[in-house]
Amino acid sequence: MNFQRVFGTLPKTKASAPGRVNLLGEHTDYNDGFVLPTAIPQRTTVQIGFSNDKLHHFYSAEYDELINVSDEDTIPQKFVSYICGCMRLLEKEGYKIPPINLYITSNVPIGAGLSSSAALEIATLRGLRALLNIPLDDLRLAQIGQLAEIRYAGLNCGIMDQMASSLADTDTMLFLDTRTLNRRPLPFPTGTEILVIDSGESHNLAAGSGYNQRRAECEEAAKRLGVKALRDIANPQAVEALPEPFNKRARHVVSENNRVLEALKSLPAERFGQLMNDSHASQRDDYEVSTPAVDALASILQQIRGVFGARLTGGGFGGACVALVESGKAAGIALEAIARYQRAGYTGRVLVPEVKN
Repeated sequence: MNFQRVFGTLPKTKASAPGRVNLLGEHTDYNDGFVLPTAIPQRTTVQIGFSNDKLHHFYSAEYDELINVSDEDTIPQKFVSYICGCMRLLEKEGYKIPPINLYITSNVPIGAGLSSSAALEIATLRGLRALLNIPLDDLRLAQIGQLAEIRYAGLNCGIMDQMASSLADTDTMLFLDTRTLNRRPLPFPTGTEILVIDSGESHNLAAGSGYNQRRAECEEAAKRLGVKALRDIANPQAVEALPEPFNKRARHVVSENNRVLEALKSLPAERFGQLMNDSHASQRDDYEVSTPAVDALASILQQIRGVFGARLTGGGFGGACVALVESGKAAGIALEAIARYQRAGYTGRVLVPEVKN
């Protein structure tokens, strides 16, 4: 199928946006903290044209599903929620969106913790910006994408995913202060590349996984500590007087912010990798968002020669692991990790770099 076969007309414009992987700074963005993502090669692409009737028509090649929506309809809670959310927020800012046809293709894995939803939001917003000459910059698109996810998809997320999809590239890490939105690109540690493996355990953060609960627990912890957000606590010892689970949740966020800030110092690969290992342990033990499968995959990666560090990436409750490895060795390490993971009784797949396995 292609755009013309589905809609009977040709598209007027095309836009895309990448998924992302986060090296350090997990669950810190909605606590006004610091993050360190990078874009991945996989992208979501949208083609957009004008509809010949009064309906919006959205087709997903991945789901092989066509959904038709009017401006008066309740938004379906499927992939359409991200698109319609973006459109309705643009209209609230004063930009009239005529009936459109929108065709989606994507190789950003869904449910792997690599921000497939943010990639769809930013690709949609870029496409609408081009189609309708909307004068919004990439930062504003990220803010609208985040709001669409919160209001229309029901995930009370921070802004990291949308900022990474809108502003990051695959050659550098994007350091982002999520309170001020100050940001700058950083080089990867010398002599390294990244490896991303999907655990095979899909997650759906908006479907009651515990993500929104973690955010609420962090907000309660900040309130009990008398600060606006956990970003304002620098000393992990300051959280120890809190009752469980607030002490554990806050301990992760405070220590994770400190790990990101340390990573700004042009660390050698060995130290950066240790920070990643520490981050995984903190997500597993204090934030409690990991799973046995993901723990097994992270442990396997950490034990392979040439791996500096590995951790769960994304919101948790399944998804992928990211590893920092010696340059030129990612493909071989990936195959070894997959083999060990299979012997442990799991099935994973290599996402970055692309490896035939």
